[in-house]
Amino acid sequence: MTRTVRRGLAMAAIMALGLTAAGMVQAHPHGWIDLRMRLVFDGDGRLEALQQSWRLDPFYSLVVLEELEQEQGDGGLEAALDQLGSEMRDTLSPQGYFTELQLGEGRLGLGEVDDYTVLARDGRIEFVFLLPLTEPRAIEGETLSYRVFDPTYYIEVVHEAEDEAPLDDALVVGSELDCETRILAAEPDAERIMEAAMLDVDDTAAAGLGRHFAETGEVVCR
Repeated sequence: MTRTVRRGLAMAAIMALGLTAAGMVQAHPHGWIDLRMRLVFDGDGRLEALQQSWRLDPFYSLVVLEELEQEQGDGGLEAALDQLGSEMRDTLSPQGYFTELQLGEGRLGLGEVDDYTVLARDGRIEFVFLLPLTEPRAIEGETLSYRVFDPTYYIEVVHEAEDEAPLDDALVVGSELDCETRILAAEPDAERIMEAAMLDVDDTAAAGLGRHFAETGEVVCR
């Protein structure tokens, strides 16, 4: 199921219930993030970190930038963006930075983010950060997979794409290993789509709803 079709089904579900246009605006998700992922390896060829770039959608970026420009202090917009980055890091930390990482059938542990920055580029807010593993891991011969998602599905996270196809640099392996990559579209069932469509701005989704709408990145190295 493509992301356009998925959003369209959510809107169709709302229309079927006879809700107003205002209700459609309030339905989850409220915004989206365009994701780029780069796998980072150490000198021994072991995976040691995930470098992620999140670009907030244009509307939300505009709102945030207007607020920052109004409230910026002596340090100007750059200092305000630095403060925003710190707040985003602190908010995401207890939620595992919205990231699940798995090698074969086992979950890999993730550490804390210390290396991050927030940029204003082409009218959009971009949060770039390095998410380390708790310990480096060799990944040859097994399937490495990840999902990045907001558990409440308040924000949808999708890989950077053009004409529904993920861009070549949406998932990059920063290593000389011989690796194949692919990004799998989410396939939520009708019940999950209806559940998301029924949520408005004041509702809290059931824990884990966002996982059903998450794309999956896969990497296999030989």
